[in-house]
Amino acid sequence: MTLEGKQLIGSQAILTQGSVIQGIDPSSGERLEPIYYAGSKAEVERACELAEKASNRYSETDLDTRATFLEAIAENIESIGDSLIERAMRESGLPRARLEGERGRTCNQLRLFANIVRAGEWLDVRIDPALPERQPVPRVDLRQRHISLGPVAVFGASNFPLAFSVAGGDTASALAAGCPVIVKAHSAHPGTSELIGRAIQASVSECELDEGVFSLIYDSGFDVGQALVSDKRIKAVGFTGSRSGGTALMRIAQDRSEPIPVYAEMSSINPVFLLPEALKTRGPDLGKAFVGSLNMGAGQFCTSRGSWSASRARAWTHSLMPPARRSNRVAVKPC
Repeated sequence: MTLEGKQLIGSQAILTQGSVIQGIDPSSGERLEPIYYAGSKAEVERACELAEKASNRYSETDLDTRATFLEAIAENIESIGDSLIERAMRESGLPRARLEGERGRTCNQLRLFANIVRAGEWLDVRIDPALPERQPVPRVDLRQRHISLGPVAVFGASNFPLAFSVAGGDTASALAAGCPVIVKAHSAHPGTSELIGRAIQASVSECELDEGVFSLIYDSGFDVGQALVSDKRIKAVGFTGSRSGGTALMRIAQDRSEPIPVYAEMSSINPVFLLPEALKTRGPDLGKAFVGSLNMGAGQFCTSRGSWSASRARAWTHSLMPPARRSNRVAVKPC
């Protein structure tokens, strides 16, 4: 598959004229072709328009059709072959084995959702028949089932170019639930994103679904993401990334006239309490483990550590306690 550096808006591939986005090989600093250009609010408007038009029909597709669609995405991703792994390696610096495993995880979770969709239990269908003779008041027929929220905006993650990006868990679960998806690709792996986006786009066509079921937009800044979350046609957000980015999107979602949920996995600092005796007896080993956690997966795993001394942990715990319960005697246990 030849990369073209275009936005995928519904069934179309569009060349825009925004700021330049280019993948970079972290091992050499080489800028990778092709050049991508950031989208604009015009692309967001078009993608949201198509998603809204597709929403009702897609949410009412029969379960087998929707499951077959998810399986088609997995098959089309696998059919890209080694060129997907090679491009992801060049853009991320991650080793082949890691990315092959991540591709397997991506396709397996798509097939897992397909199985769940076919089972239909997630609809939570309940039928309470009418009781016209009930006293003192008759009961009408009551029926319940889960329905899709509507179009979902998904933000690709930087550290998992396959499993948490264009066809990752957020996209797979939204499509399984009957929600069209608009993905904001991560600028760290634009070529990988296009390859996966093309696979989803082809699956939409093969399954004869409305083109608005999927779109992929690029951006080098914040304009596209902010426009997506603030658009009234978007009904939920899936985000994996920094705490500052996630909380900024949450504020936009909460300030809308119709607030929407933001399902965010934001970065965190995992506290590690280093007590004096442990530092004295196992200091070098603890230091090696600390550095290893930071460098795991070329520094792209969510294992960042924040080291705290016993005195700092005691002061922090003391500050959180109500004044009436504060004491200088605070027990600190190692994690």
